[in-house]
Amino acid sequence: MNTQKNRAKKCPVFFPCFYTIIFSLTLPTTIFGQTPSFACDTTTNASLSSLGFCDTSKTVDERVADLVGRLTLEEKVGYLRSGSVGVSRLGIPKYEWWSEALHGVSSVGPGTRFGPMVPGATSFPQVITTAASFNVTLFQSIGQVVSNEARAMYNVGLGGLTYWSPNVNIFRDPRWGRGQETAGEDPILSSKYGSSYVIGLQQTNGDDSNKLKVAACCKHYTAYDLDNWHGVDRYHFNALVTQQDLDDTYQPPFKSCVIDGNVASVMCSYNQVNGKPTCADRDLLSGVIRGDWKLNGYIVTDCDSVKVLFNDQHYTKTPEEAAADAILAGVDLNCGYFLGDHTLAAVKSGLLNETDINKPISNNFATLMRLGFFDGNPSKKLYGGLGAKDVCTPENQELAVDAARQGIVLLKNNAGSLPFSSTTVKSLAVIGPNANVTKTMIGNYEGIPCKYTTPLQGLSTYTSTTYQAGCANVACTTAQLDEAKQIAATSDATVLIVGADQSIEAESRDRVDLYLPGQQTLLVSEIANVSKGPVILVVMSGGGMDVTFAKNNDKISSILWVGYPGQAGGSALADVIFGAFNPSGRLPMTWYPQSYAEKVPMTNMNMRPDPKRGYPGRSYRFYKGETVFCFGDGLSYSDFTHTLVKAAPTQVSIPVQEDHECRSSTCKSVDAVGDHCQNTAFDIHLRVKNNGTMPGGHTVFLFSSPPSVHNAPQKHLVGFEKVFLAANRDGVVKFSVDVCKHLSVVDEVGNRKVALGVHLLHIGDLKHSLNVKI
Repeated sequence: MNTQKNRAKKCPVFFPCFYTIIFSLTLPTTIFGQTPSFACDTTTNASLSSLGFCDTSKTVDERVADLVGRLTLEEKVGYLRSGSVGVSRLGIPKYEWWSEALHGVSSVGPGTRFGPMVPGATSFPQVITTAASFNVTLFQSIGQVVSNEARAMYNVGLGGLTYWSPNVNIFRDPRWGRGQETAGEDPILSSKYGSSYVIGLQQTNGDDSNKLKVAACCKHYTAYDLDNWHGVDRYHFNALVTQQDLDDTYQPPFKSCVIDGNVASVMCSYNQVNGKPTCADRDLLSGVIRGDWKLNGYIVTDCDSVKVLFNDQHYTKTPEEAAADAILAGVDLNCGYFLGDHTLAAVKSGLLNETDINKPISNNFATLMRLGFFDGNPSKKLYGGLGAKDVCTPENQELAVDAARQGIVLLKNNAGSLPFSSTTVKSLAVIGPNANVTKTMIGNYEGIPCKYTTPLQGLSTYTSTTYQAGCANVACTTAQLDEAKQIAATSDATVLIVGADQSIEAESRDRVDLYLPGQQTLLVSEIANVSKGPVILVVMSGGGMDVTFAKNNDKISSILWVGYPGQAGGSALADVIFGAFNPSGRLPMTWYPQSYAEKVPMTNMNMRPDPKRGYPGRSYRFYKGETVFCFGDGLSYSDFTHTLVKAAPTQVSIPVQEDHECRSSTCKSVDAVGDHCQNTAFDIHLRVKNNGTMPGGHTVFLFSSPPSVHNAPQKHLVGFEKVFLAANRDGVVKFSVDVCKHLSVVDEVGNRKVALGVHLLHIGDLKHSLNVKI
């Protein structure tokens, strides 16, 4: 069992419901499910078989070209909007593109709905909690289950095929209301999460990569991480971003989505980047996404983004110009109706020609072709056997429990505190505004869960519990102390469950500070002072909280962060507290003190510090100040040790040509691309041992601290591996490191460079110096 000193610290550069369904016979049959929307139904219209776009023996490009050639200009314009109108003369029904599946099939968006046939879907932990597991296999497994349920709902006429998830923005500022949707502050973690979840959503291993189970979408491109802060909102915000920060921090998750995940879509954001709306930026859309990264799919706007750039940002003088700018920049589909309403006029006024319309709708049709929308009745095709029986299965719900367990982070644990034993803790006081919540646990972009297990319900399965909310809600304008103090003073132990919900942090709502809301701090402190036994503080939130007071209070023996743990959050929390599961989560973001928020404006997009202006920088990679908890923090009930089995070399030489500039002058770095990068890889093997009496998971982080050139990070994550070990057993973790890929940094103009000199590799307390020279 680990202990932790209860002081503010600087992050080291090196650190080791069941649903009752009642319905009337007069309800319309559509709520029970219906035939899914699809084209080329030759069983009801044999003449469709003669149409080229219905011929599945042709290539996708051939089918798309045939279809586009049959449409009028007016019909084409109808396929630029998310609510596509359909063409009855060609047997094409209308289609709704907008569905969501951030952490389960969602009821947000008109493309998906629930009813008696499918009353709910598996609701996994919010992304920030899943990211805390640092388990790439889990990321992909959740995606596979979500896509099974999504495809099942499509097959019974209750869902779509195109899902605008995941959110791969960087959690840059702890006040951001949508940080909960992301995988945290690190671009490597966010990249691995995004591409893995996309792979799980889109296809099953072994299938044709050009066949999609559902189409995923990585959003919101790019440098989007402010919703509404002190009067600055996302519709008017111009994010001033250096090329270095753009390519080093904000772009990598999107690049990984496209290149590693082969994602079917990217969504451009509301904000401007350096004076240009992202949905009208040719360089960012046509140049980078489709040009450099070779997107195989479509680019969609955030909902009404084109309308926003005209109405709110006044970027163009007319709506026709706005439509033309977006389409010419590379937008294929408009969430909303703005392009549907104004593109025809843009063509008639000469701002666009019909060929300009053919390109985006071809990308849209190609995606639907890959999904089988034009292949006839889906019940006779791939994934056609999925149906209502495949939603909320016991296996899917067990994965939701396991994901929540793996994402819970133990941040403080005084000796002899956790785990509890039901033989010694026979009475438990459960207190706090989040102690008996349901919907709060699933965060935003939620669906209807299969069922809920609240924290109180979960803890009650282990021991006798007494409950007091202590606050009417998370706002906690007046703490209700008397009854709460009474049960804490007479119980063997106390669990306080506090934090936030969507009234505190959400889309269009950024936080105003980093403190626990209202009088929650008073509630926690007063309860801790009178409690008979150990006090466990559980924080339920998307972003970090300044809980320094609790960290420094010896009467608060343990602190757990659960994020928003999903439908089974109560079960997972109880399993961790009572030792049925050994905690293994790690923080995917830095927890700053309130003083940081008071000093740093949310509108400053710079990641790197500026000492002359008193700007401390952001994230563990650049920030050197005091923290509440650090990126990667997380304790276990076991002690894990690392031993090097195969170390990295002490020196790597990069060959360069005789005429290379670095042969005649002193260089700080060399390009991280080119022939000289062909043989610069090496392996590191590490033996990890679980020295405890419980089985458990452990995340091994490999960091690098590069030479101080190009304003490089003080350290950055090279890779991570999650290993599960039985008690007193060991295993080997392997890292394959490519110097040019993994140890490179981004220079001031956005190019990747390998710094020459000594790089320090570190895994926990193990350190290894690697000298890179030409």
